[in-house]
This record gives sequence, C-alpha cells and structure tokens, in this order.
Amino acid sequence: MFTGAMDYWANIDAVRWFAKEVFPEILKHHVEARFYIVGARPAEAVKSLARQEGIVVTGGVPDIRPYLAHARVSVAPLRIARGIQNKVLEAMAMGKPVLATSMAMDGLEEGRNLAVHLSDDPAQQAECGRRLLRQRAFLPRYSPINRRYIEMRYSWDRHLEKLDALLEQC
Repeated sequence: MFTGAMDYWANIDAVRWFAKEVFPEILKHHVEARFYIVGARPAEAVKSLARQEGIVVTGGVPDIRPYLAHARVSVAPLRIARGIQNKVLEAMAMGKPVLATSMAMDGLEEGRNLAVHLSDDPAQQAECGRRLLRQRAFLPRYSPINRRYIEMRYSWDRHLEKLDALLEQC
C-alpha cells in the first residue's frame, strides 16, 4: 500500500511509476496481490490506475491505520522527495516492512537490521516485493525492529525530552 495526499505531484508520480513499472511484475507471480493507494483527493491520473488489475484507489479515509494494519508491505516509490517521509515513519511505526526508493529514505537516520528494502530499479523493486510476499510467515518479525527504531529516533517523547532539557537550562 501507499499513503499520501494523492493530489500532490510527487505522490502521483510515485504511484504511477510503481503501478506501471513494478506492480505488474509482482502480480505475475502473486495474482492475489493488491496495490492499495490510500489518500485524499486523488488526481485523475491516480483514479485511472484503478482500471489496472489489482489496484485499488480508496480516496480519503478517516484513518489510515486499518489499511496499514492489513497491508503486508508499505511502498514508498518516491522519485522526487526531500526530507523525512511521514508515510515511511507511519508504516515503520506499525511494524510494516517498507519497499522504498533511495529518495524516500533520504531524510531518515540510518538504522541496522531494519525491514526497509531500497531500490531505484523497477526490476529489483519487483523482485524484492515478490520476495516479501513469499516470506509471509516471516513478516511479523519485522514488527518489533521497525517499531523500536521509530520509538528510539522519532517519537514525540524522545524529542520532547531534549526540549525539556534545553528549557531547564534556561
């Protein structure tokens, strides 16, 4: 699944690229696979992807967490990005493996043994996606690794501790 504002040009580019270049190769080997595009205000270019086999465009939803909870893999195939991508943080916080491009991961601190699979090549992304779907039984092991990483580096509590310490010095 992919989450984001679906009228934002970088997200539109990302899902169109994934839908055209990566997902068909995954679908050849995993006919049950579905690519959910979850986000408000989908542009026509995004809505039209729903005509492609296995692709679901939800439009806006009240809460993305149920979609993330049921997803086996979160994708962040951004080819144009700057800074930390909340879509990646949200997926990792829910313990999901992430299939991403290097641009999508550019703003995050490096971490060891994370369930993040990087590739800018469509064939490599497709192979990684197929491998993740084949490893269904092993996906729960990612949950504590990715979640712990987010808690240690990106939680509000962690950052507010630093702010509290600075304020106490004043």
